[in-house]
Amino acid sequence: MNGIAEHKEPPQARTPGAYRAQPGEYVFNFSKVNQILGGPDYSPVFGGCVEGDRMIVALMTAPAGKQSEPHSHPNEQWIFVLEGVMEILVEGQRHTAHPGELIYIPANTVHCGCTPSGKDAKFFTVKDASHSLHGIKVRP
Repeated sequence: MNGIAEHKEPPQARTPGAYRAQPGEYVFNFSKVNQILGGPDYSPVFGGCVEGDRMIVALMTAPAGKQSEPHSHPNEQWIFVLEGVMEILVEGQRHTAHPGELIYIPANTVHCGCTPSGKDAKFFTVKDASHSLHGIKVRP
């Protein structure tokens, strides 16, 4: 060693625009972190996203009457509905989730969703950090 401290750049977020937790940071305010699209080329959902070493979390809003296009992602996903109603289509099966209900999307599973009630839905989502928050749109 030459006695000079090395300056390391903090790790970058896997998800474009997401906030990457830095050493010594333990509390985050979703309304103050970058607001990003949950799936820029296939979904209208938006909100704050924070990434750690092994987990990605986001507090998202699904606009009323809007629908995402079919997509998948190589990481599994959990979606906890906080407000509103979400309809999801997972591998061709339709499900409806209400506040307090939890949705599980296995890795590499084609799915899409909408908010049919005329009211925005708000949900908290968690994914493992093997891939970004964004998925991959199914191409016809």
